[in-house]
Amino acid sequence: MEREKEIYKVTIVGGVVNALLLVVKFIAGVVGHSAAMVADAVHSLSDLVSDVVVLAFVRISNKPQDASHDYGHGKYETVAATAIGLVLMAVAGGIVWSGCTRIAAWWHGEQLAAPGWIALWTAVLSIVLKEGTYWYTLRKARQCESAAMEANAWHHRSDALSSIGTTLGIGGAILLGQRWTVLDPVASVVVGVVIAVVALRIVKSGIDELTEHSLPDEDEAEILHIVTRYDDVSSPHHLRTRRIGNRIAIEMHLRMNGSTPLHQAHERASAIERDLRARFGSDTHISLHLEPEK
Repeated sequence: MEREKEIYKVTIVGGVVNALLLVVKFIAGVVGHSAAMVADAVHSLSDLVSDVVVLAFVRISNKPQDASHDYGHGKYETVAATAIGLVLMAVAGGIVWSGCTRIAAWWHGEQLAAPGWIALWTAVLSIVLKEGTYWYTLRKARQCESAAMEANAWHHRSDALSSIGTTLGIGGAILLGQRWTVLDPVASVVVGVVIAVVALRIVKSGIDELTEHSLPDEDEAEILHIVTRYDDVSSPHHLRTRRIGNRIAIEMHLRMNGSTPLHQAHERASAIERDLRARFGSDTHISLHLEPEK
């Protein structure tokens, strides 16, 4: 429950920042005749949508296991993170298309309106607010071990990065004169590419988890090291690992002396489970199959 409350609090803070920037950026983009700033406003809109997605899915993912979900509801959080990534990809595609269209128009002789100072100062404000929100959200995400909230943190970071590109494009278009107004749509294309790269990473991570991708090799090596610290246990094999939202699952076969009393074998398995949970989290799902040594 505390984890859920913390995620809600952090996400609401981010949502307030996103709502504020959405309004300010859109007004500054329209008044300041800046395509890059309007693109940044659309990005803030996608941030706000992702906040809503996190709030909706985290409540579901924190529900305990039930008759229809023996392993709990953790993967709903993964679905949320993947959805955020897909929204980001769609936003990136729209921004790149719009920017390329304006660049093509400039190339064919169309006069592009120079952006105003209001757009430039709004871009600087966005960098400060979004970078601060990124670090705040990322710190809380790692404390709560929330994939969806970490994806949302990177969403904030991508907005800060896009605002840097926007600032450079708008600043160049203002300071270098009418001939260089094309820098504004060029900046919007750069923004779109940055967003697309971040989105691709988030989607790949989500798909890996949804398709039962194993834990990294170093984590599996650490699992085997923990198990083999016990002299009466040998030959760990058939190791299978995966993530379930903010938890992990570990399954493996172990061998013990065939004459070991059942009570002693049970105590050893319990000790191994305690060690693994101490390292990977108290909610770690563990399934050990004990076999007699050959």
